[in-house]
Amino acid sequence: MVNVLIAITSYNEVFHPTGEKTGLYYTEAIHPFEKLHAAGYNVQFASETGKWGYDEHSIKKESLSAEDYETLTNEQSEFNKALKNTKKASELDSKDYDIFFAAGGHGTVFDFPVAKDLQSIAADIYAKGGIVAAVCHGPAIFEGLLDKTTGKLLIEGKKITGFTDEGEKLLNLDGVFASKHLKTVRVVAEESNATYVSPAGAWDDFTVTDGRIITGANPQSAASIGAEIVKAYSAL
Repeated sequence: MVNVLIAITSYNEVFHPTGEKTGLYYTEAIHPFEKLHAAGYNVQFASETGKWGYDEHSIKKESLSAEDYETLTNEQSEFNKALKNTKKASELDSKDYDIFFAAGGHGTVFDFPVAKDLQSIAADIYAKGGIVAAVCHGPAIFEGLLDKTTGKLLIEGKKITGFTDEGEKLLNLDGVFASKHLKTVRVVAEESNATYVSPAGAWDDFTVTDGRIITGANPQSAASIGAEIVKAYSAL
């Protein structure tokens, strides 16, 4: 059995200029989950503290497909049953997992860079030959994340993507990033001596695979990154 750990943010506070909370971006969890589950993989959710909440923008009915809304509201869906079993990262053993995937949502830019237990699991999985992946703001997990084999930053010399600076401006969030001294994915990449690769458009479905590191640009890339993870793991 292939075991996947999906890391989600614990940060669930008011963030958007319109007053909504940020947190886990729903489709960036459900779409990869569906691809991984369909491949027969076992999926465990975890956050740094064991707590989590949704980004309120991401669960508005009008922004979801009928299928995604049905899954969201069905307490007995495989996704919801797995999510209800979200663990605290420190309670888990990295030896039990083959793939690490960091889901997005703006909450990640607050806690992922200092989520040492999640980062340790990711480093262990990569060190034993597994895959480390992230989508949208999930690549915030790479800030300070070291390759245990080389002692260098895990993404140093690698190509990654993630949510664009253009996208932050389109959402009127660039000012929030500046005022709170938050780092965009592009900045995380540049400070890690990685190459940030931008999609042509902020909402284009776009993924980058560089060896065993796989990244996606935005919510529109969530299903694609799930498929890319399955493809990459099958090739190991």
